[in-house]
Amino acid sequence: MIYLTRVENFNAAHKLSNPGWSKEKNEEVFGKCANENWHGHNYELHVTIKGNPDPETGFVFNAKTLGVIIRDAVIEKIDHRNLNMDVDFMAGKFTSAENLSIAIWDQLAKHLPAEVQLHCIKLYETPRIYVEYYGGK
Repeated sequence: MIYLTRVENFNAAHKLSNPGWSKEKNEEVFGKCANENWHGHNYELHVTIKGNPDPETGFVFNAKTLGVIIRDAVIEKIDHRNLNMDVDFMAGKFTSAENLSIAIWDQLAKHLPAEVQLHCIKLYETPRIYVEYYGGK
């Protein structure tokens, strides 16, 4: 089994806030991330797929094609957008990095051919904070 990772970057704004809580409780739990005027991140997205090399190409999957899928299915929809307001696949979801990684998985999984499997979504929110999602609920 070979693992292939493609890295892409995007910028997006969001606000972490539980509407059932007071402003004070949101600020206590989420700190600056509960800013009423939003805040942004320079995200780094690592998409890892796995499979066996094709005997005719030596590739698990064409990395350029993977990049096109990531850009079309995810990056074009979220780059320079407000995750809370502008992104259809985040509608009604809490915009944590955890939930965003699950949503990205869901967007990508339906565009990959049967001969490869999505293995991991690693999403860096900051250089020191990232989440990893391996599928499953």
